[in-house]
Amino acid sequence: MQHPYHSFPAPAKLNLLLHVVGKRPDGYHLLETVFRFIDFGDTLQLAVRDDGEIELLTPTDGVPSEQDLTVRAARLLQRESGCRLGADIRLEKRIPMGGGLGGGSSDAATVLMALNRLWGLGWPRERLQALGLQLGADVPVFIFGRSALATGVGEILEPVSLKPAWYLVIHPQVHVPTAAVFRNFSRPMLTAVGGAGIMRILETTQQRRNDLQDVVLEKFPAVNEVLSELKKYGSPLMTGSGACVFLEFGSKDEADKVYRVLSEKYQGFVAEGLDVHPLFDGAE
Repeated sequence: MQHPYHSFPAPAKLNLLLHVVGKRPDGYHLLETVFRFIDFGDTLQLAVRDDGEIELLTPTDGVPSEQDLTVRAARLLQRESGCRLGADIRLEKRIPMGGGLGGGSSDAATVLMALNRLWGLGWPRERLQALGLQLGADVPVFIFGRSALATGVGEILEPVSLKPAWYLVIHPQVHVPTAAVFRNFSRPMLTAVGGAGIMRILETTQQRRNDLQDVVLEKFPAVNEVLSELKKYGSPLMTGSGACVFLEFGSKDEADKVYRVLSEKYQGFVAEGLDVHPLFDGAE
């Protein structure tokens, strides 16, 4: 029996700030970061299979299907739930890889949320978040579904209220490997600012910082070049472990105006900040 395809969005995220505040004995870094989704992202088409097979019909060049986060997410949910159904997966990729926009994590989270519905599992969000953490530290926030202050390795999440904003995001056309950036991070550990301090920092773009930025700038001059160019228009920041750099604006017109100037030289896009994930249903 051929089941129909259903379409599900997988939005990109920005880290509006990122502080490295410690390190666990297992080597993972402890963070304070604020996640915000934007209305730019990938699209997943999923069709239920009766034979239990999981197949990615749009493999990414250089990534074996078995290692793809969408397939790993589907297999993990299938194994943990004992579900006998399978899925065909089509992924329309727009989020650049190695850009710090959380594309792979968002895709994995969308697969978990979508198959939870399509397979009729009815798992609560918290259970899916815990499962998502096995796939990567950024996966839970997409399932959490709201703008969030994240602590721990990024898995302890508190909702935050953010003012409306538009973002110009520029991709310096380099692929930054997250693991290598964290490995090379060696500055003395900073102390945690805490929720109230974070909220004060969010009031201004000037005070925001990404502690991983300097590590990336040393190794990727292209990121430094984009940051320098954007500084003419405000206070740009790198997102995640790079390479993308963004600038916040109060309106779409302002963001579009700057992008028109920069688009002759750089690739990027303008996107609106979201308060909630497009698949967020508010149910616990």
